[in-house]
Amino acid sequence: MMNTAPTEVTRNARPFLHGPEAAAMNDALQAGQYGHSSRVEEFEHAVADYLGVPDMVAVASGTAALQLALLAAGTGPGDEVIVPSQTFCASVHAILATGAHPRFIEINPHTLCIDEDQVRAAITPATRAVLPVLYGGRAVDLSALHDTLKSQGISVVQDAAHAFGSRSGTTLVGAQPGLLTCFSFGPIKNLTCGQGGGIIPRTTAEADALRGLRSLGMTQSQQERAATTTYNVDGFGLRATMSDLNAAVGLVQLQHFATVAAKRKALWTSYARRLKPLTRVALVDIDVEHTVPFNCVVHVPDRDRVFKELRSRGIGVGVHYPPNHTQPAFQAWHRLLPITEESGRHLMSLPFHPAMSDDDVRYVVCVLEHALPQEDACGES
Repeated sequence: MMNTAPTEVTRNARPFLHGPEAAAMNDALQAGQYGHSSRVEEFEHAVADYLGVPDMVAVASGTAALQLALLAAGTGPGDEVIVPSQTFCASVHAILATGAHPRFIEINPHTLCIDEDQVRAAITPATRAVLPVLYGGRAVDLSALHDTLKSQGISVVQDAAHAFGSRSGTTLVGAQPGLLTCFSFGPIKNLTCGQGGGIIPRTTAEADALRGLRSLGMTQSQQERAATTTYNVDGFGLRATMSDLNAAVGLVQLQHFATVAAKRKALWTSYARRLKPLTRVALVDIDVEHTVPFNCVVHVPDRDRVFKELRSRGIGVGVHYPPNHTQPAFQAWHRLLPITEESGRHLMSLPFHPAMSDDDVRYVVCVLEHALPQEDACGES
């Protein structure tokens, strides 16, 4: 075994650039329009075309996308939003920012996603929205609840921060009818803008409402406001527009997305093959046939010790994510969620980004094998 870790495994994740991003950003810098611009609108159209949907509303971040989508769905003070505890805390903060509160539910221990039975059992008269988290990029199918949710005025707002490019059956995530879908285009996401997010609205009216919400409630575009002596503020809004600079990066990324998608699928498949002999390591299933994987997550015994051992060997493991219902900030909405808590004690993310090679994967798995409490066969196939 090598004495030092290969460079690509020292971080859990990193941005993957194709090369033209620097020139694209330089062009945007030289143009001198760093706020919302025609380039942002070009990016919106390009993403919508990729997904085969009428519209995409670009915003400043994935968290902003969730907050604005929940507001557009009518979520407000006194409402409940059903959400798994197993998610990044941003999902919960987006709910609280609307004045609503979370109702945490269990996950499927094999996928770390929610399913229809848990959602159905959690619905109360106060439920305004369901926020499924597409953990690791895996699509969540709640279609069996469509009639129930619609009859009670409950919206589905998908947290698809991990899932750009993934599919639900043959349909791209974001193109499923009747769902508000939120993407993150943050630094290490499948499609990065450096920073940013996007919302797939359900209707033209909802798209218009979202554009007002992201722009301090103003109805005119920046170009329209510059050409007149006044503007209208028609309602509540935030400053949550995407920058021209970020859109420039996103346009390049989208042109090369097929390359990244293929690399991510191949990397996850390599991990799955090499981890198979390690019988005490359980790989979280992401349905790689339909998914552009965001990460590679395992359950391991004695996780905290194994985590420290791998970090000491230069392996950039992480934990995504500590359960939210046990966090001090969300204590008021704590529920007993034994499956989530058990998962949280054993959860560990292996280094995963498209620059990694099969040799990098072999190194990670071999170090993991030697760090386990009991010896397993090293995946050397």
